[in-house]
Amino acid sequence: MDWMLSPELWIAFGTLLLLEVVLGIDNIVFISILAGRLPAAQQQRARVVGLSLALITRLLLLASLSWVVGLTAPLFTALGQEISGRDLILLLGGLFLLGKATFEIHEQLEGAEHANTRKAASFASVIGQILVLDVVFSLDSVITAVGMVDELGIMVAAVVVAMVIMLFSARAISEFVNRHPTVKMLALSFLLLIGGSLIAEGFDQHIPKGYVYGPIAFSIFVEFLNLRAKAKRAATPVHLHPTYVKQADETPDTDR
Repeated sequence: MDWMLSPELWIAFGTLLLLEVVLGIDNIVFISILAGRLPAAQQQRARVVGLSLALITRLLLLASLSWVVGLTAPLFTALGQEISGRDLILLLGGLFLLGKATFEIHEQLEGAEHANTRKAASFASVIGQILVLDVVFSLDSVITAVGMVDELGIMVAAVVVAMVIMLFSARAISEFVNRHPTVKMLALSFLLLIGGSLIAEGFDQHIPKGYVYGPIAFSIFVEFLNLRAKAKRAATPVHLHPTYVKQADETPDTDR
């Protein structure tokens, strides 16, 4: 019980929890966009299953720390660059994320022209796509956690608490994203940015998290201001302000 009195461990837990929440929001954005292609009755189920798979994936990776650490060992060399198992997963995940986000943007903007040929997404296909990205995000977060904290219990606690927070907030975030088309396009743009950063990480070009999430946070803040201004304009009636005042009656009296 001495660990409960250690401020260093609590600071590590808080930092890791914040990181896991940020990565969890990425998962929620992706899950909300994919779940939005399902019937309304299946969307909540898809969100719960997707986040539950993300939690299970993270816990399995944490339970096999030696295997995760071994993923950083070089497997082969391509174009003068050593590629490890982690690099390969990040490269494939980044390419998948770029392709999927681009496809979703096209569907959102051009879908009306291809409405007759577009097939409805199945629940299994949506869960499969969610699982692919769960593995990528989970691997990235677990390797980061291993570099930050030595205590397995702290890692597990941070992952579980973060996923509980995500499960309770997933529906509100998903509904907000799907309710505002501009936010949805912004979220898809974030996925493009994250996909590009994953590919860079796969080639051992480390991009500090602040350089990725800083612009995302700024864009969200600007969009929040735009939504507030739009709501205020809609709630305020329009008043005309003529430059002249019309007299009550300027018609000449013809009876005199």
